Amino acid sequence: MIRKHNRRAAKAAFAISLGVAILIGLSACGGDDGGTAADDAPTIVLGSKNFPEQFILGELYRQALEAKGFEVTYKENIGSTELIHTALENGELNMYPEYTGVIVQVVHGQALSAETAEETYELARELEDENGLTLLEPTPFFDTDAIAVLNETAEEFGLETVGDLKDVPNLTLAGFPEFETRNTGLVGLRNIYGITDVDFVPLAGISAYAALDSGDVLAAAVFSTDPPLGEGSDYTVLEDTEHVFGFQNVAPIVTTEVYEQAGDVFEDAVNAVSAKLTNEAIIAMNRAVIVDKQDPAAVARTFLEENDLV
Repeated sequence: MIRKHNRRAAKAAFAISLGVAILIGLSACGGDDGGTAADDAPTIVLGSKNFPEQFILGELYRQALEAKGFEVTYKENIGSTELIHTALENGELNMYPEYTGVIVQVVHGQALSAETAEETYELARELEDENGLTLLEPTPFFDTDAIAVLNETAEEFGLETVGDLKDVPNLTLAGFPEFETRNTGLVGLRNIYGITDVDFVPLAGISAYAALDSGDVLAAAVFSTDPPLGEGSDYTVLEDTEHVFGFQNVAPIVTTEVYEQAGDVFEDAVNAVSAKLTNEAIIAMNRAVIVDKQDPAAVARTFLEENDLV
């Protein structure tokens, strides 16, 4: 199952050029002249999790807030959901971008998310409010966990949905170590889909796609906004018919104390960024960082300038 490198290199080059074109073209008409931070505005201590999309999101919110006059201390690459949310609760941070279904299922341990993206956001907002945390507006884009297989694997076993994996003999599935213990991971696959006969392979120093390409595993846990996915991809994303992975729009979390102190300028600046983050936009920025090896801060700056947000 090893892929031909020249074919993949050509696809990567095409993805880079397409991503840059989409990124530059995603400009808004008119900027937000919503004032600047008050002299006594609190310092925003902003964190991000441990993967490139989060680095981009962190830079987007950091730069937009600094453009409004807020002092921002940015702590990049803190770690997993469990680590960063604990840091927020402990006061080491007062803001970070999180995925709504993750709030419901990982942070608060509910077996399943709500039945729609809107209901998931409202439930996440209510759950965080009880902890003294405020959820700002969600992004249009969503980034869910997903299960991907090579196209030829999907054809060989007739795979279309996650549930179809139950009938694959000697199933091997790769993922980040935390995938093994999450409701939005192997626990959900077992309890909801009945996928019990599976050999889980924790990813360490190798990407999910490299594990698939080499034939080391038959399936892998990926993210729906990963650059290798989409039209013309070598990979098939299996449909999550039971919504085990939930609805994962991004909504920045901020401590209610800081939210109230920071005022309307803070809220408007953050929401203005979130409103522009479509699936096309985030995939383009992910490609620029992951495939083209551009700096997340520079990619975020380009997007903010093109959309009159700085």
